[in-house]
Amino acid sequence: MDDEAAEIELLEQHLNKSTQLSTRMTSILQKFDSRLVRLESTILPLHKSTQSLTRVVENINRTLEVIERLESEHENVAAEEALIMRGPREDQLLEYIDAIQKLNVNIAFKAAERASNETARLVETGAKKLAQMFTKFVAESASAPQLANPMSYLSSLPSDIPIIDPGLLEIMRPLVGCLRGLPVPATHPSHPAAVTTLATLQEAQKGYAEMRSSWVKRGLEPEAHRIVDEAAVGGDAGVAVGQEFGAWIETLILLAESEEALMKETAPLTSPSALHTTFSTLTLPLVSLMSSTLAALQAIIKKSKSNTHLLLTFSLFSSLADTTLQARFDSVLRAPRTSRKTNELGDAMHSVRATCLRAFPELLADIKMAGVISADRVVDLGSGIAPISSITVEFLKRLPAVQDGVVAALRVLGDGNWNMGAATGNMRRVGELQEINDGGLLEHFTYDVISNLLTTLTTLTKTQRQLSLSSIFLLNNISFLRHHLLIATPTPVDDLLSEKTQSLLNATFRSAKATYLESNFTVLVSCLSEDKAQSGLGSGKQSTKEKALRFFDCLEDVMERHRFAKGIMEDDDEGRTKMADDVVKLVIPVLAAFLAKHREKEFSKNPAKYIKASPEEVERQLRACYGG
Repeated sequence: MDDEAAEIELLEQHLNKSTQLSTRMTSILQKFDSRLVRLESTILPLHKSTQSLTRVVENINRTLEVIERLESEHENVAAEEALIMRGPREDQLLEYIDAIQKLNVNIAFKAAERASNETARLVETGAKKLAQMFTKFVAESASAPQLANPMSYLSSLPSDIPIIDPGLLEIMRPLVGCLRGLPVPATHPSHPAAVTTLATLQEAQKGYAEMRSSWVKRGLEPEAHRIVDEAAVGGDAGVAVGQEFGAWIETLILLAESEEALMKETAPLTSPSALHTTFSTLTLPLVSLMSSTLAALQAIIKKSKSNTHLLLTFSLFSSLADTTLQARFDSVLRAPRTSRKTNELGDAMHSVRATCLRAFPELLADIKMAGVISADRVVDLGSGIAPISSITVEFLKRLPAVQDGVVAALRVLGDGNWNMGAATGNMRRVGELQEINDGGLLEHFTYDVISNLLTTLTTLTKTQRQLSLSSIFLLNNISFLRHHLLIATPTPVDDLLSEKTQSLLNATFRSAKATYLESNFTVLVSCLSEDKAQSGLGSGKQSTKEKALRFFDCLEDVMERHRFAKGIMEDDDEGRTKMADDVVKLVIPVLAAFLAKHREKEFSKNPAKYIKASPEEVERQLRACYGG
């Protein structure tokens, strides 16, 4: 028990000590707390003052940063302004473009109206200077010599036509890209420089269209002038001129297509309406050049007083009536790709077709009028080829080259209507026209041409005093027609002549040959005839002498007449040789028989006085008339 009491007493002592310590600690903490309260009351005003100073310092730092940034931006704007005012250079083009783009960004993110207006003026200036550079590049492209001979491009089809230098195009690409990105009302309605920039780009695009159009026109004009000059010559050149003009129009269309592709790649404004207007401006002078060239060709045709330009008319019509060419012209040079609704090519084709329709009856009228000679005078025709014969043969020989145009015009005119109402065996009712093929139309027309020409030639011979000389004229002309239209190789006209036409030519040639022999050589035979009714002389020695003298006098007249004629059937060597054989067979046997009969009777002591040449010598003389 004592031990436990001792322990309890000990615990009480420790408890008292702990209580004393706690009391002391509590007292100390109370004193420390009061001191903290006094300290806080002392420090709090200072803390509040320090916070105000901190905010002031932060504001000052921020202000300094803004000032520094504004100073930096002002320096950049000044540098960009100097660059823009100086204008773009080829070696600094990208830098110049970047400066303008930065100015546009500043306008987009700055609210200050004054600053935006000043920057907008710089953008306007930059846009004008870029547009000037663009115009300079376009002018350089329009002074290049690539188009010195535009017709040569036809040989390179269907490859692209090189209408601009590739190196220049490569330089222009970034410039065009910048111009297309400049602010305009359609894309930047609130941009202060949009309206002025649009006007600048429109002016540049208009200049682009005018310069490119002028370049293409300059390239096409020399060929157009050459075609017109060659057309004025007429004759054989007409066929080639019509074909060349069709090729020239095709070249014009090809160049217009290439210019359209280039325009889409390089034009600053790419809206459909802007491209439509630009292409219309670009192609208008080209279409005007085509129309003026066509007008010049038609003026040449209309001024022609003969058929010298008939082949040109049909060749032109054949080229212009090409449906493929008309379709391409409509597709490229008319609405909707341009603002033109007028069909200049179609109108020209209809005008030329009208000329073609008049040409058929006019040709026949010219042939008929060539045989009209006033009754109060006689015209010496000579013995050569009549101009109307040469003109007609040349026309018919060239007809296959313009066959398509001729057939198209004939079908419009109607079978037989080229006779202007005159009766003809080739006339067809309108309802039967479709049953006549193209070859049939041409055969009917060529028959009427040749038939009228043969009638004209026959009429001309009847106006001459000397039948013998007019028979040479008729023989030469009919032989000329027959040789060039039926016999000569190759003769493409032969396919256009019906069997009836060929029979008419052959029959007329046989008739002309018979008339020639009768009027020139039958008299020689009749001089030696024993029939008094033919010779006019009896059978005595004196009559024999007269017959011989008359024969050789007539022979001299024949020789003189043929020397005056200067050739028989000159184009037909084979026919001329055969004619010489026929003449020899007609005359020499009669002469040989006459001499054989009267040499035995010794009708004269000096027969050489009357028999001036042997049959062999006479044959040589006769063959000499035909170049033998």
